[in-house]
Amino acid sequence: MSPSAIETTSTAGASAKISSKFNDLKKPTQHGATYPRLKKRDIFLRAAEIILEQKAALEETMIQETGSDPIWAGFNTHLAREGLLDVAGRITSIEGSIPTLSEHGRSALIYKEPYGVILGAAPWNAPYILGFRSITYALAAGNCAILKAPEFSPKCSWHICDVLHKAGLPKGVLTFITLSTEDASPRTTQMIESPIIKKINFTGSTRIGRIYGELAGKNLKPVVLELGGKANVIVWEDADLKLAAAECAKGAFLHSGQICMSTERVLVHKNIAAEFETEFAAATAQIFPSLSTLINPHGVIKKRLPNHRLPLKRRLHPPRHGAPPQLQTHHQNVPIILKSVTPSMDIYNQESFGPTVSVIEISTEEEALRIANDTEYGLSAGIFTRDLQRGLRMARAVESGAVHINGQNGTVHDEAGLPHGGVKNSGFGRFGSTGLSEWVRTKTVTFMN
Repeated sequence: MSPSAIETTSTAGASAKISSKFNDLKKPTQHGATYPRLKKRDIFLRAAEIILEQKAALEETMIQETGSDPIWAGFNTHLAREGLLDVAGRITSIEGSIPTLSEHGRSALIYKEPYGVILGAAPWNAPYILGFRSITYALAAGNCAILKAPEFSPKCSWHICDVLHKAGLPKGVLTFITLSTEDASPRTTQMIESPIIKKINFTGSTRIGRIYGELAGKNLKPVVLELGGKANVIVWEDADLKLAAAECAKGAFLHSGQICMSTERVLVHKNIAAEFETEFAAATAQIFPSLSTLINPHGVIKKRLPNHRLPLKRRLHPPRHGAPPQLQTHHQNVPIILKSVTPSMDIYNQESFGPTVSVIEISTEEEALRIANDTEYGLSAGIFTRDLQRGLRMARAVESGAVHINGQNGTVHDEAGLPHGGVKNSGFGRFGSTGLSEWVRTKTVTFMN
């Protein structure tokens, strides 16, 4: 279903017999573990080339399925390709060790082995970045994988599997599964509970992540979770205000704020608050002059109603009540900047996952850090200051998986060469530069010489 045109773009059949998919995976499991590393490297390198060759088709599918603008779709194919190239370069880095033992004549070998079959589930909002990421590290480490497609963007997930298979991935090492909305919960539970699945990788909301975590724990299976966020940016009084305003606007409203790292609260020093608010509203109007498209009408209603309940003095953008006539569509809303938000309001605590950001005044470092850490989430954060030592000091005190000082796009930053993941209720485990280590387990073998 296209959120922009509100029409069906493609159909996908749900997998009625999940058990048959599992049976297909039993035999090739060892094939995935023993497949030569250099051949796997070449497969990922070829897949990166195919993304370039099919770039237009991949991006068009994403735009149709998710309502993305061309810039965000292009960023997705670019970062997905960069991720494949990075994984290809790391495949040969998995290594064991030969430790020294206390007993004379006894030696040991430490092996790093794949788990077997893993389940990867990624959301619709960045389907190529997150979809490839959910399986490529595991495949590179020698595992087989099941890619469970999100209900909102199944064709994007199909493209991921198609790219890898065209690149030469052996048959059976990667299995693609789609589920209907009605079947998603029981079928996913069935997969997690199956003894064939050895580890789970889920990216999505904290609410659903808890369910994955509970099911994995019940079945004593390890899980990697990257969940929701409530990203804060601290704008100190010495910050470059034009830079901070522009990057906070991008961080808040890229892809209509439907990014787990989106900037949700801007904590601005009271001495420059008025000037920053003016710059922030102007930057938002300039960079995002048109309506934001959300994935479904529930998102629009959720963002629109709290906005209309707030007094005019609490809204910096748009500068008036009411909605323009074109806002009456089911999937669109305007970027919204709020001020005078207090801890008693839902918007202070809850992840909006939409084009909404709050501006909160602060007076001291201590107050800024207290508010920044006053959230259940901890995925990404940002700081704008000309004093690098101050920025580094505050960054160490922020409870977050990543903190970006004077960064592009505020809190929205991820690249393959860096570890990526959250703390607190934003999940655990890491992708990026340390991602391969998540998908191997350690075996110790001792012997007498």
